[in-house]
Parts: sequence; structure tokens; C-alpha cells
Amino acid sequence: MTLNLCVLTPNRIIWNSEVKEIILSTNSGQIGVLAKHAPIATAVDIGLLRIRLNDQWLTMALMGGFAKIGNNKITILGNDAEMSTDIDPQEAQQAFEIAEANLNKAEGKRQTIEANLALRRARTRVEAINASSY
Repeated sequence: MTLNLCVLTPNRIIWNSEVKEIILSTNSGQIGVLAKHAPIATAVDIGLLRIRLNDQWLTMALMGGFAKIGNNKITILGNDAEMSTDIDPQEAQQAFEIAEANLNKAEGKRQTIEANLALRRARTRVEAINASSY
């Protein structure tokens, strides 16, 4: 049995097709979703979205948002998202290193919060690349 997964961002549709299962990062932890999952709406955290098609797993970097699950349909409205295959490994690693350096030199509460968010986004992109190689 399958579910329909639709991942939307303000700029485009990232994914819209049938899947067997997903693992989604929410603000309260990761959840797995199979067919006939109980209906829920949840906030999506910055983290990985794992997608299972038959025996193959794909990885997407999600940058937060909201998800609605019900009637074998999952709709994720994300702030931003990228398939791991679309991420340039060198660029992602460079962005991670820059974000780390910016956090280390952040001054004040606001700069620290913004630098922390940038680091979480950059780390998620690197993790998406690494997770897709398994």
C-alpha cells in the first residue's frame, strides 16, 4: 500500500508522487509514516526527510515548515527543501564551515540565534548528502 507525498515550498513543488513510507523530522522528534497513518498536523523541524520507494531510500533536506497527514496523503509545506541529489557536496561543506565560523564570532543574542539557525540549515544539507550514500 502506498501514500501520496507532496512537498511544496513557496517557490516550487519539490516532490509529488506515491511513496511506501517516510521518516519526517518534527519539532518533537522523528516520526515514521506508513499507509493508514492516523491523521495529524505537525510542525516540521530543520532536518532530513527520508523517503522510501519500494526498496530504495531517498533523502531530502527540509528547512522547517508544516505537515498534514491523513487519508494516505502527506502534504508538507516547507520553508525550503532540496533533494540530496541536487546538493553540491563541496558547496554544502563550504557553507557549513562558514556557518560554523560565523557562530563562533557571533556577538549578542540575535547574531547567535541567526548563526545557530544558519548552522543547522548547513548541517542538514551536509547530512542529506551523507545519508544518501548509504
